[in-house]
Amino acid sequence: MSIKTILIDDEPKAIAILKSKIERFCPELDIIATIEKPAQAFDIINELQPQLVFIDIAMPGMSGFDVLEQFKNPQFEIIFATAFDQYALDAIKQCAIGYLVKPIDNEDLVESVTNATININQKNALLKNKQLLENISQENFQKKKIVIPSTDGLEFVKVKTITHCEGVDGYTKIHFTNRKPILSSSSIGHFKKLLTHPDFYHIHKSYVVNTTHIVKYLNDGYVVLSSDATIPVARAKRAEFLERFRG
Repeated sequence: MSIKTILIDDEPKAIAILKSKIERFCPELDIIATIEKPAQAFDIINELQPQLVFIDIAMPGMSGFDVLEQFKNPQFEIIFATAFDQYALDAIKQCAIGYLVKPIDNEDLVESVTNATININQKNALLKNKQLLENISQENFQKKKIVIPSTDGLEFVKVKTITHCEGVDGYTKIHFTNRKPILSSSSIGHFKKLLTHPDFYHIHKSYVVNTTHIVKYLNDGYVVLSSDATIPVARAKRAEFLERFRG
């Protein structure tokens, strides 16, 4: 029996690689659609009713978690893909949902598909998916800590205390509500992917902002944070930003 499968990833190359691996190592999967725009996923999944969905976590505009949260009762089996999102892995592991770390290993793929097949036969996806949604809720997210490599070692910080991340010459300065900033050797792109929760918004090529700390939008295209920091909003993002926060 073939398993109706959908692949979701904003990177065409990543979809092509995963599709090729599935065709070689998991012939029991029938790929009925591939989706590069996560905003389209809800309608396509509802229309095609897949049994299994592979989905990237860190995608611009809408994360894999955002896609899942659109479903009231998600009964399809899920295998997440992620590069380095420790928070995401913790949330996924806690409810025994499949995940693959990029670059995807062939043996890991086969193992995840084998487990997914068992789960499909046992029809227990709904319970696990509801548990995942609970794990990634606002309350639980605010309790999470992430690990930040700094010039002094490893810093363990609560996500909710981060006001914004600032890209500086290939490094990232992380600003907080309750302590001095940390300078990390990781780029701003790393933190854009790490902080995939809807509270965090990639407001500018050099800034990721915790929107719960935004107190004002200025007409010249800047936001003011609760810390009094003034952050530019990229010109190309202003319309999207205002639309997002008007509601």
